[in-house]
Amino acid sequence: MRDVSDGLVDELVPPVTAATRLLMGLIPSGPAARLGRLGTPDEARQERRQTVGHPGHGRAARRSPQAPVAAQRRPAAPVGLRRLGTLNPQELPRAAHHPDPASTQPATTAALRGLGPLLPERLLGALELTVAGVEPPDVPGLAPYLPPPPDGGRFGFASTGQESEPLTAALLVERLRPGLADLVLALTRRLAAHPSVAPLLARTPDAGDEPAIAAQHGRTHLALAVAVAHTVVGRAQLPPVVDRAAAVVGIGIGAAAVVLRETPMPPTYAPALLEKVRAEYLLPRQSYGSVPVSGHRFALVEGAFPDAADLPGNGLVTVVDGGAVIRTGRADGAVRVHLTVLAEAPPEVAAGWEEVVEVSWRAAEGLASVLGPDGTSEPQLRAQTPPWPGDYRLRVHARGRAETEDPDAETYELVVWAAPAAAEVVHRRADRVRGEIAPVRAPRPEQAYGWIRRSSLSEAATVTVTTGATVEEVLDAFGADPKRPESIPSIEEDLFTGDANLSWVTVLDTGPAILAVEFNGFRGSRGPVLRRASAGGRSASMFWNVRALTRLSFAEHGRLLGAFEPGTGGDLDPKAAAEPAIAAALAGLDLDDHLDGRQQGLVAVERFTGHGITAADLGRITAAGIGYRIVADKV
Repeated sequence: MRDVSDGLVDELVPPVTAATRLLMGLIPSGPAARLGRLGTPDEARQERRQTVGHPGHGRAARRSPQAPVAAQRRPAAPVGLRRLGTLNPQELPRAAHHPDPASTQPATTAALRGLGPLLPERLLGALELTVAGVEPPDVPGLAPYLPPPPDGGRFGFASTGQESEPLTAALLVERLRPGLADLVLALTRRLAAHPSVAPLLARTPDAGDEPAIAAQHGRTHLALAVAVAHTVVGRAQLPPVVDRAAAVVGIGIGAAAVVLRETPMPPTYAPALLEKVRAEYLLPRQSYGSVPVSGHRFALVEGAFPDAADLPGNGLVTVVDGGAVIRTGRADGAVRVHLTVLAEAPPEVAAGWEEVVEVSWRAAEGLASVLGPDGTSEPQLRAQTPPWPGDYRLRVHARGRAETEDPDAETYELVVWAAPAAAEVVHRRADRVRGEIAPVRAPRPEQAYGWIRRSSLSEAATVTVTTGATVEEVLDAFGADPKRPESIPSIEEDLFTGDANLSWVTVLDTGPAILAVEFNGFRGSRGPVLRRASAGGRSASMFWNVRALTRLSFAEHGRLLGAFEPGTGGDLDPKAAAEPAIAAALAGLDLDDHLDGRQQGLVAVERFTGHGITAADLGRITAAGIGYRIVADKV
């Protein structure tokens, strides 16, 4: 931190305090509350999402007779398709993602950039007239600390045009007067701790709810930082090219964000937050994600990961203070976890799991998280159990702990509900864990599609397999023009620059069947498309997305035999379920399996059509780099 004298800090107290009081009344509550929450623990700030995102969407396409295959091109994963899997078309951003800035930038600039463009723009609109209309105070002791312009007298500056005005102005000031933002931050830190200023920042709002406390906390610190920036930037010799009001607000926001992340929340915040969480908490809830594993362990626990836990006598789970530690087959890495919180005990023990153990644990406060030994996990697995103390029941389901050929097959489901303490129950126990001699066991059919979890199809896709048709007929069934192949980058560009509802498909002729793959699309799940595609044979599709929605569909000779969402109790018509071809496709599959449901759906597609998609097929699609826009709405 830059050193500033006590004398300068004392000299700044009167004018900065007066300006802080003036600015506090101009700052809107919404942005102030967002800033005010920057000092909360990560688990308190994270959205409690009900779905999980996985990284990695690769470029996908189809080899076309009308377009050459770029054989030398690596199947890289461009930003476009990586983002497609995690967003609805209506949510696609209009601006390109900024690369990470250089590590040498001021902490204030990094903090300002991290807030995105909307919050700074809104605060600029609220403050700029006042900032521009008030003359900065004359503080003689400040002059020696103001940085001089860079040597040479010339400089270059470029902006993408997609940054907020406050960020653009702050970047320009840093280029013209390197170190000015650091000075603002140093003075803001010192003044925030000054005995004449600290009581002003500690004011509590009349309303005691969480939004009001967070807003007051953010408002006072932002007003102080902008007041400091107004004084410092106002006395720096800057050329007219600089928008001084935008620079003052931008540097002030950045300094406030840094200081707020370092500052404890007010004492009244924690109980207010708990009251808010309890008022908004609903059951049932489900979360999916992956958790890091070390030493064969992860946990569902309040607070920090326990230092030690006994080896479980039941082979799977050990109760500890505030939760439970689960013993895994793999020693290190990560495992997939599905967490379900219910209002009451599930009616029956779920099928399809190799091990199921049920224990009781007592919550001291509530809001337990699924954590790895390093204390980390994905946001949607944090603070998920009920926000009340009391006795709870935990049923741990495990599968694949003994798997060595496919480590990703190891999965868990944790089911929690409130219930009086009771004895441990081992519903199902496996013969061994990883490292022991394996009994002869037939592989599960869905294991053949385990590669999906690590592919560009992991988050959102529709895979349609058709027999008895040509590539042209399948594309026509989707409403695409076979004579108009395009490179996927050109489709992506249009998708991200305005045509958010654009639909497109890739296809591959495998010989026995035609594969149609949609990244984040769903046309192949629609009945009219399948009826047209199956006119000369059979067509089946499996759709899934990041919101855990799925659709499994079957058609034959132009007739839709059945379509339903697996895992929801089933909306498959009994007459359709009685179709011999559908019954054979679904035989032995556990479609209520939330973790492997999409793989099991692909097994059903393969059984029905006689053909499935392989990792090699997806590789050929990716290498070709060709897609087709769906231009005709035939559905």
